[in-house]
Amino acid sequence: MSRARRNSESTHSRRSFLQSALVTGAASALYPALGAARAGASSASEGSACPEPNPGVKPFELDEITIAELQEGMKSGRFTARSLVEKYTARMEEIDKHGPAINSIIELNPDALTIADGLDEERKAKGSRGPLHGIPVLIKDNIDTADRMMTTAGSLALAGSKPPKDSFLAQRLRAAGAVILAKTNLSEWANIRSNHSTSGWSGRGGQTKNPYALDRNPCGSSSGTGAGISANLAAAGIGTETDGSIVCPSSANGLAGIKPTVGLVSRSGIIPISHSQDGAGPMCRTVRDAAILLGALTGLDPEDSATAASAGKSQTDYAQFCDPNGLKGACIGVARKYFGFNDAVDALMEQALDVMKKQGATLVDPADIETHGKFGESEFLVLLYELKADLNAYLARLGPGAPVRTLKDIIEFNERNWQKEMPYFGQDVFLKAEGKGPLTEKEYVDALATNHQLARSEGIDALMDKHKLDAIVAPTGGPAWLTDLLNGDHDSGGSSNAAAVAGYPNINVTAGFISGLPVGISFFGRAWSEPTLIRLAYSFEQATKARQAPRFLASVG
Repeated sequence: MSRARRNSESTHSRRSFLQSALVTGAASALYPALGAARAGASSASEGSACPEPNPGVKPFELDEITIAELQEGMKSGRFTARSLVEKYTARMEEIDKHGPAINSIIELNPDALTIADGLDEERKAKGSRGPLHGIPVLIKDNIDTADRMMTTAGSLALAGSKPPKDSFLAQRLRAAGAVILAKTNLSEWANIRSNHSTSGWSGRGGQTKNPYALDRNPCGSSSGTGAGISANLAAAGIGTETDGSIVCPSSANGLAGIKPTVGLVSRSGIIPISHSQDGAGPMCRTVRDAAILLGALTGLDPEDSATAASAGKSQTDYAQFCDPNGLKGACIGVARKYFGFNDAVDALMEQALDVMKKQGATLVDPADIETHGKFGESEFLVLLYELKADLNAYLARLGPGAPVRTLKDIIEFNERNWQKEMPYFGQDVFLKAEGKGPLTEKEYVDALATNHQLARSEGIDALMDKHKLDAIVAPTGGPAWLTDLLNGDHDSGGSSNAAAVAGYPNINVTAGFISGLPVGISFFGRAWSEPTLIRLAYSFEQATKARQAPRFLASVG
């Protein structure tokens, strides 16, 4: 869960600072009237030249390459799964551990080359399994793998932890022929330990940097996946989200990120926060790649009862919904109450809305969720109860050899090792969660019912029924903030909370750039509406082509 998103509702009530912003690069061409149309953003003619890319970062053969292009390269003999692993591993050494030192990778899979060799032999003997055969993938270090890699959620309390079996998600990736290349750093415990945390920092992994500007934050909690995939350290990545932890780092790192409906992708074997909100999903450089990856992850899992609801509603091929004309005839609601936290972001969003209209969409503007701002407290209360119950259940699955067995054990470990685990922020949320009782308590039951009523039936569903909407759009967040370990995160706003609390899908797509930093727009809607959202997001992406590869600047000033 992104701390940024936990504070998003209260942030909207604060007066936003007036940012002097420049829209640079590709976004200048996409939105030429931006500066003249809205305050807070300079037009292209007024803007200064873009800073030069980091001279220490050389061009990379696989920069911005897609899954389809990699498959074509393996088919033609230009690449093999082994050569891809070797190329990406060398790039990690060059720019993740040295050079700009993004620090997105927490652990490299020591068996990646062996796995790749086996997949190459299989391709020769039997052909390809599908679009992910031989494709290197990064996964977040809260996803269990029963191999020589640890699964720690970035915490030293779980150092050495080796789960007894693969998570369902890891099983699905391996079955599709993907190479799990490495695990990524994250906001420790998926950013649920403290309300004063810094996104992208963990006791085990340290601080991940934003590849667009190294002094900026990558957002979280899927920080390493966001930074690593944006920096072209693998073809595709997996993040997890409770509230904002896929879409926010996707926005801050210029990615297409899909937070699926709860139950579409199994959570068994993923270190949890909340069974009512947790989900795992793809983070890729294009919507099509994210759709390809999502299709490989779905399936019924008896160990995650939520997946039963996906029967008859899931797909194994979401790429089929990538229609460049997908916006034509669509009815889209503009959730204006998520705007207003940053003038330059508002200006960029106006240009994004103009693109949608020119592509044939009808906008209902405004189309605000009537319960906006009313379920922040109940959401946090539910998370406190479920964190304790779900984390204790996960730790019990690790067996008698687990380094810690309960949330209480983790709290005590952090207190004993505070110099390494709590040098910048504490564990106030952990302490609150430990004080909660079982999930049978009335306080929890009532709060969960409130969440579902306000976010679902009286929230997203009511709004979409009223206006017959295909989707709702809003800014995902603002430009990445400066990383500040002493004071913690200081984002200005976001829109992830309604879809997160409802357990509904949400897709981030890059809308443009402000002062060289990517800013995303979110498409969200009803449960199981991933096909519709992918169609809309892909059409918007193709109309704008907004993504730019990061330049690894020391700062944007």
